Amino acid sequence: MSTRAAEKLALICDCDGVLIDSESAAGAMLLHELEARWPGLDVASVLIPLLGLRTEHVLEATASALGKTLTRAEIETIHGTVQAAAIKAPMVGGVDTALANIPLMKACASNSFSDYVRTVLDRTGLIRFFPGRYFTADMVLNPKPEPDVYLLAARCLAVDPAHCLVVEDSVAGATAAVAAGMTVLGFAGGAHEPEAQGKKLRGAGAVRVFYDMKQLPDLAERWIEELGFTRPFSAAEKGDLPWQA
Repeated sequence: MSTRAAEKLALICDCDGVLIDSESAAGAMLLHELEARWPGLDVASVLIPLLGLRTEHVLEATASALGKTLTRAEIETIHGTVQAAAIKAPMVGGVDTALANIPLMKACASNSFSDYVRTVLDRTGLIRFFPGRYFTADMVLNPKPEPDVYLLAARCLAVDPAHCLVVEDSVAGATAAVAAGMTVLGFAGGAHEPEAQGKKLRGAGAVRVFYDMKQLPDLAERWIEELGFTRPFSAAEKGDLPWQA
C-alpha cells in the first residue's frame, strides 16, 4: 500500500437526511399541505420520489404531474411551513460519533440555503465538524442534481474531486456527486422505504449503500485503503493534525 498521507482526502456530507433528520419532517409537511389542497388525489406516489430536490421544484413537479397549479405565493407559504418543520429536526442518530471517528477534512454540501444550513448545524452542534466548510444552493448557479455545489466544495477544500468521498441520501444528490467525479456512499437509513431507496441510490451511482451511521467510519476507512492512502488515524491518534475537522 502507498504511504501517501490521507490529508489529501475529504469527506463531504449532504445536510438534510444525512446530518439532520429533516427529510421525514419536511416530507410529511409537504404531503399534508398538498393533500389539504387537493383532496382525493394520490399525492404521495408523486411527491415521495422527488424528495431531495429543492422544495420549489418538488412542489412544481408534483403539481404538474397531478394536473394542478400552485401560485408563487402558495409555493412561498408552503416552503416557509416546510422549513419551519425541518429546522427543528434532530441530527441523524449516531452521525456525530461517526464523524468524530473519521479523521478526514469534512465539508457539507446542501441543496438548502446558507442561513438554514448554518442554523441547523449550530443548533445540533455539528458545526464543529464543518467550520466555514458548508456549501449551499445559493452559492452556485445550478443546484443538485447538477454537480456545481460539489465542485465548489472541492475547489474550496483544494482537494481533487476524485479524492472526495460523499455521503448522500437522495438520488439528486448522488447524481450530482457522481457527475462531479466523486465516490458516493448512499445512506438509506432515514428513508420511508429503505430497501427501495437503497436500490435507487445504487442506480444513481452509489458504490455502497448503508443503513446505520455506525457503519460509516469503516466504509470511509475501506475507501481510503482502496485509494492506496495510509490507514486513517484513530480518534485518539489524531492529535492536532492541521487537516482534521
